[in-house]
Amino acid sequence: MNERKFGAWLTADGTLFRLWAPAAKRVDLLLEKPQPLRRGEDGWFCADLAGVKAGARYKFRIDDEIDVPDPASAFQPDDVSGPSEVIDHASYRWRATDWRGRPWQETVAIETHVGTFTPEGTYRAMIGKLDHLVTTGITALELMPLADFAGQRNWGYDGVLWYAPDSVYGRPDDLKALIDEAHLRGLMVFLDVVYNHFGPEGNYLGRYAPGFFTEAQTPWGSAIDYRVPQVRAFAIENALYWLREYRFDGLRLDAVHAIPELGEISMLHDLSVAVGKLAAETRHIHLVLENDDNSASALDAGQDPPRGKYRAQWNDDYHHAWHVWLTGETQGYYRDYTTSPMADVARALASGFVYQGEASAHRGGQLRGEPSGELHPTAFVNFLQNHDQIGNRALGDRLESNVSASAIEAALAITLLAPMVPMLFMGEEWGSKAPFPFFCDFKGDLAEAVRNGRRKEFAGAYAKYGDEIPDPLDPLTFQSAILDWQSLNEQAGRKRLALVQNLLAMRRREIVPRLAGTTFGGAHAQDSGLLTAHWRMGDGATLHLLANLSTDGIAHKQSETTGTPIWGDATSGLVPPWSVFWRLEAR
Repeated sequence: MNERKFGAWLTADGTLFRLWAPAAKRVDLLLEKPQPLRRGEDGWFCADLAGVKAGARYKFRIDDEIDVPDPASAFQPDDVSGPSEVIDHASYRWRATDWRGRPWQETVAIETHVGTFTPEGTYRAMIGKLDHLVTTGITALELMPLADFAGQRNWGYDGVLWYAPDSVYGRPDDLKALIDEAHLRGLMVFLDVVYNHFGPEGNYLGRYAPGFFTEAQTPWGSAIDYRVPQVRAFAIENALYWLREYRFDGLRLDAVHAIPELGEISMLHDLSVAVGKLAAETRHIHLVLENDDNSASALDAGQDPPRGKYRAQWNDDYHHAWHVWLTGETQGYYRDYTTSPMADVARALASGFVYQGEASAHRGGQLRGEPSGELHPTAFVNFLQNHDQIGNRALGDRLESNVSASAIEAALAITLLAPMVPMLFMGEEWGSKAPFPFFCDFKGDLAEAVRNGRRKEFAGAYAKYGDEIPDPLDPLTFQSAILDWQSLNEQAGRKRLALVQNLLAMRRREIVPRLAGTTFGGAHAQDSGLLTAHWRMGDGATLHLLANLSTDGIAHKQSETTGTPIWGDATSGLVPPWSVFWRLEAR
């Protein structure tokens, strides 16, 4: 029996169409000619039509007033306001039939944007780069959101049709081919999904299903009301849809702190339970959060399959502390890490979050976070760059444009070997300097609203750089973000890639086999830049870190360093600038 409630799916002799439209008096299905839908209970309209095959295009007509696409459309060949297409998901012939995923502790992720990852900007073109990811040591390809958005260019966070992978990148079978080819190479594929809002153009839900929304507002639009059973089911079914029909290995839920969790049991809990049932029947599936509230109680890296909690969280604290230390920038949310950024790096290494219940100046003194030191270190996804931390800068410039190579390499040597799950941003593995500015493809008043919003957000930068700041609506801004693969073949690119490959090979050999059962230890930082840390690994060994994260040599007694070196040469009383040493001490 088909478990879906929303959308259109093929039956033995045709197609079943279902739409939840409680505010509509009448709904017609528009095929070659209008077909009235039967109104059922609780606002559902449906029609089971014989002879309607895959490839059929349709819309819904609401009260003879407006024609809309299916909110659970499987594909939109003509963008968000065009007709929806019936898709036969069973027609794709999977090759990686024995794929069962990979354990979470093996994860080394790389975040990518399909449209800028290759010059072609398609799912099929990405296949040609998968071998590069494997030889680098990456084990998980993470895709920024694919849900259909308005226009030809977008980061993906303005999606309005959650079930339809955007047609600008290819057809559904092209996406499946990418995932299939990744699995054949041992690569997991994760998808970023957005359940906190709908995009500003192409969303018609408010007309016929206003119960989707509350009066509350998120920074990006009206908040979604998950107290409504049908609304909750829409999101949970969507998560299962990506995992079941496309065989994604995991989901990263965007900005869940912007989801108003009203009611006794949260939607996030129910989604995790539902995904856990699927995982128990099929393969390893991993759920990850972005959550600015640092809710440690939502995380459990060892809960396999999920049963209400989430495997891990992107650790913005780790990034922010590093960014302040490396760049000296203190604007915006970085001001929460200006007192002692190196001590903040140490705290993130020692217990996960930096903010574990302390007052945040950026939040006006509001308390932020929960104690996290009892969690498994792999409950944290650590990174030095991602789409937000590059793209939410006025120029979209990467660390490589502002920080010395030696400093970045020291930070990578810590990030890629620490027991937390590491993540790179596309091109970071070879030190790409290609910018990743914010871009979109809206028209008219909405386009101007985006421009004005950026000018207000980056008023200081506009005063300083003026016309140098890229216009997010200009196609040239999008084109500037296309990854510069040619720089991989330059001397600096080859050198950085070799470093990352060696670090990830060491991680695979010495760290990953010991991760199960690992616990946080402790860390200490000096204002001089000397950093030490240790963890108790699952096999009883102790992993030691010693680093000098400064431009000057720092004295350190050789006798204080114990264990077998796995990275870095032995020190002789003076730790060189920007140097990192890792050792394993048997119990």
